[in-house]
Amino acid sequence: MIAKLWKKYKQMVAYLFWGVVTTVVNIGVFQWLSSGAHLNYQVANVIAWFLSVLVAYLTNKVWVFNSHYTTVKAFLAEFAKFYFYRALTLLIDVLFMYVGVTLLKLNSPLQQLLVKTVDNVVVIIANFIFSKFLIFTTNKHLIERMK
Repeated sequence: MIAKLWKKYKQMVAYLFWGVVTTVVNIGVFQWLSSGAHLNYQVANVIAWFLSVLVAYLTNKVWVFNSHYTTVKAFLAEFAKFYFYRALTLLIDVLFMYVGVTLLKLNSPLQQLLVKTVDNVVVIIANFIFSKFLIFTTNKHLIERMK
């Protein structure tokens, strides 16, 4: 029974684990750049996004979705799709931070951390949907088209 549950939810557990790692990278870099280095919160947010997306791509590809490709062209297409869909969730991220920090004036370091944390929950859900159904697809016809 446990083996059945593990098989059924293994991908979700792996995604959540690596999502936490990616979120820690995102929030850690954001906090360090915005509070420590005193960069503008949106600049810090975009830099943190870029680094965390790189971590997410590598971990999702290898340990979550077990994505394999046969050509450099297929790899580049997958990488481009990953960053494209992550860019869409970056827009959600930037908007969320703007509303929280600028409009709602939640601009102390602790308040920014709270906004950033809630923001990341929304972004993680959207990213999973994009990754599972649009990026790391295992359809053979898609792989064949890339050759």
